Amino acid sequence: MKDISTPLRRFLAWLDMHLVDHGFVRAIYNNFYDLGGGMFRSSQPSPAQIRKYHRKYGLKTIINLRGEHDYGSYFFEKEVCEELGIALHDVKLYSRNPPEVAEVHMMRDLFERIEYPALMHCKSGADRAGMGAALYRILHLGEPVSKAMAELDWKYGHFKKAKTGVLDFFFAQYLAANAKQRIGFMEWVETGYDDK
Repeated sequence: MKDISTPLRRFLAWLDMHLVDHGFVRAIYNNFYDLGGGMFRSSQPSPAQIRKYHRKYGLKTIINLRGEHDYGSYFFEKEVCEELGIALHDVKLYSRNPPEVAEVHMMRDLFERIEYPALMHCKSGADRAGMGAALYRILHLGEPVSKAMAELDWKYGHFKKAKTGVLDFFFAQYLAANAKQRIGFMEWVETGYDDK
């Protein structure tokens, strides 16, 4: 699926995007929200949705939290970003593993160097996008962790009692450490958090 240069390959990638990668659901509901400061979160956007957000918000950057993958949606996303001059950053967060120290650093550095307005997405816009959104609020907007945790909520499709609840536990660990002895979030990530 890495080549969508022929009509047949484009058609197969389109089918893959809509049927295998569940794009037909996201065509109806994109789980799109404004995080403030020029950042938005959503599920995997279609090419039409990317064009719409580019027109409406002047989108300059997309952070793909799924990483580079072989679904048709990725190749169409890459194509439309090149066409519109949108910088596409492929990074990988996980929905059932807490972030590693290096991943927190990577996200902080990315938030500092990208051009805004920007869109951050995963597949459904629930778990990885929620983690990315919470980190954005903490690391870029300077919001308290307790407030930023609201990005991991059922209204986005995130369920705390499922395996994805490990993402909530990551932030709960910080809050517990901070309650014992005040410590900044990044200081805790670097000195008090065990990501193994």
